Amino acid sequence: MNNNLLISHAAELVTCSGFGPKKGSAMAELGIIGDGALAIEKGKIVRVGTTADVLSWIRAADRDRRAFDTIDASGKAVLPGFVDSHTHLVFGGDRVEEFGWRLAGDSYMEILRRGGGILRTVADTRSASHEELTVLGLRRLDSMLAFGVTTVESKSGYGLDRDTEIKQLEVMAELNRLHPIDVVPTFMGAHAVPPEFKGREDAFIDVLLEEVLPAAASLKLAEFCDVFCEKGVFTVAQSRRLLTAARQAGLKPKLHADEIVPLGGAELAAELGAVSADHLLHASDEGIRAMAASGVVATLLPGTAFSLKAPYARGRAMIDAGCAVALATDFNPGSCFSESVALVAALAAIHMNLSAGEIVAALTINAAAALDRAQVIGSLDPGKQGDVVILENPSHRFIPYRVGVNAVEKVIKNGVLVYDKLSQGGLRC
Repeated sequence: MNNNLLISHAAELVTCSGFGPKKGSAMAELGIIGDGALAIEKGKIVRVGTTADVLSWIRAADRDRRAFDTIDASGKAVLPGFVDSHTHLVFGGDRVEEFGWRLAGDSYMEILRRGGGILRTVADTRSASHEELTVLGLRRLDSMLAFGVTTVESKSGYGLDRDTEIKQLEVMAELNRLHPIDVVPTFMGAHAVPPEFKGREDAFIDVLLEEVLPAAASLKLAEFCDVFCEKGVFTVAQSRRLLTAARQAGLKPKLHADEIVPLGGAELAAELGAVSADHLLHASDEGIRAMAASGVVATLLPGTAFSLKAPYARGRAMIDAGCAVALATDFNPGSCFSESVALVAALAAIHMNLSAGEIVAALTINAAAALDRAQVIGSLDPGKQGDVVILENPSHRFIPYRVGVNAVEKVIKNGVLVYDKLSQGGLRC
């Protein structure tokens, strides 16, 4: 199969056109083309328009239509591939018993203080081999692909020591080689405080700066650095120190910000010019305004709020304040053991008051911007990667409307059909 592809007669061709994030009211502007088509050559989008326009262009350019694999998208909506810009993809074990504890009333921080939560997964990930983590990762990526994800971010942070953090990042690099989905690596050694450093958080930051961060940077295993800026984890000052050093080492800053309490993480993200600030359930009005002014992408994770029975981030207020909002799953073994983009979309609509158009922008061009990739993915623009999703339905509005049900029929990566729900029982091609 070559990576020249013609998709034609789409009921909606949802371009999300742009090379940077959509902010505020622009998030609802999707650039929809009726009876749309696009042509992909050598994995890159080369033409977008109505079916008549694209076919005319092929004839005028003396391109032989037989050189293209073809898909008739009649009655279907065609969109950019989804970007899941916040996950914790590589980990060992599970935390199924904690789901019951939370239902019984135990809080996230109570579980963490008991040695559960992140620290439980740290123990399981330290004991898992590279090969075991790779097999688990491939299975998870297959599931993500079925939901239309063509690019995914993956964080370390279940090692909290040099060897396991590097092991996680090396597994991500292998997954990126082995699987059609592009895997974007983030170093998150500051995900929790190891028990031996309890009360000595500054000393743990020292270890990260002296031993772990230099290794991740010198081996070129990570593109971003993230930190859990939260009460009882890492302070604003500690987070600033780590992210400043990470930037000097060539890693771009991200933050887990204002998830449990309003600590000022959104303001810190704006101060540092972070690529994104994520969670933001308790972001202040001042923090929201600062993110909008500085261009920080606000990445919201409604699946986590749902799983924790927590208040949802104020997505509507953020958009109205001029923020660029992205949506992601936060797939992880504890607070959101779900890779369902469909669930995220429904929760964003029902509980955060986002429109269907805003949700699509948040899962495509804005999520790409949250990974500093809006120049190459996230929209159906000529010159970008041929990453495309075809729905079973004629409109993007079905994505949140089919509550929790996956509407994706086909997934194209770099111009190649890599998933078809109607083929091989829905397995990856």
